[in-house]
Amino acid sequence: MERGDRRRGLFILRLLVSGGLLAVLVFKAPDLDGVLPRGRHGLTAAFLAGAVVVALCGVVLSAWRWQRVLAAFGAEVSVPTLTNIYLASLFLGNVLPSTIGGDVLRVTRASRPSGSAEIAFGSVAVERLSGFVALPLLVLTGFAARPSLLEEDHALVAILIALVTLGLLASIVFLAGHPRIAGRFTEHENWARFIGAVHRGVDGLRREPRRIVDVLVSAIAYQVSVVASVALIVTAMDLDLPIAALFAFIPAVAMIQVLPLSVSGLGVREGMLVLFLVPLGVSRGQAVGLGLLWYASLLVVSALGAPAFVAGNRRASIPGPADLPAPDVPAADLPAK
Repeated sequence: MERGDRRRGLFILRLLVSGGLLAVLVFKAPDLDGVLPRGRHGLTAAFLAGAVVVALCGVVLSAWRWQRVLAAFGAEVSVPTLTNIYLASLFLGNVLPSTIGGDVLRVTRASRPSGSAEIAFGSVAVERLSGFVALPLLVLTGFAARPSLLEEDHALVAILIALVTLGLLASIVFLAGHPRIAGRFTEHENWARFIGAVHRGVDGLRREPRRIVDVLVSAIAYQVSVVASVALIVTAMDLDLPIAALFAFIPAVAMIQVLPLSVSGLGVREGMLVLFLVPLGVSRGQAVGLGLLWYASLLVVSALGAPAFVAGNRRASIPGPADLPAPDVPAADLPAK
């Protein structure tokens, strides 16, 4: 089977998983018609619009995080340029029915301003990894701010997700930063040079700890914007959820939904919200509705990337799936990984 056929087959499988999970969740949540409060339509719309605005600000924060990572590679690219590329990638990854991931487009379009495809690839990979430092930290912060959350059903699942993520991240960073493992690919000329590029980025951060702080601060700022966007949707739905609970559980949901099990986390995100929020007094329908509204806000932001996508395609062709081995991540970490 050719690579393109395999990608299409996996996409169809993930689409079926999303459809199946959503069908089960909707069947078990008959109260979906009461997701939004009645009698305050103007206020509800204002909060939902605010969630979209905050998610759009999250794109800028993502671009800032990417810029900080690129600096570790010795590449200076402006935040507006990276924001434009990010918006185009969101449009391709979340709006267009394509098996080509948004990260492929990011690598392709960032190759020229960053200096090379290897630097662009390495920066996207390292930027994604930085998100998996910030997310577990926010989970632990939420539980530290409100220890009583530990008594809720399934709270330990969120902590386990955070700890496992940190463990996997530590392993990846060790392998990527080791000179005899990923480092031995830095001088290769074939596809392995992209592994070497990731090594150079990790090694550059290790040698300049100040840059690590820059990357972590920008990564945490972005993930906080995600929680803030969801908090506005929660307010629009008139749900009684403490902000500490959102910090404890929303990042845990974000970590799980990046698993390549469904399309853009659909079904997985809503199922995890049911798992975490129903013990806090949220109905199944409200938890599913929160997940769908969260996803809808991301789609709106992604649709705003259409002009950037079209403008870029006038200067370059759309990349094919085999053009670059880019580390594509489903929309979880996007003004999501």
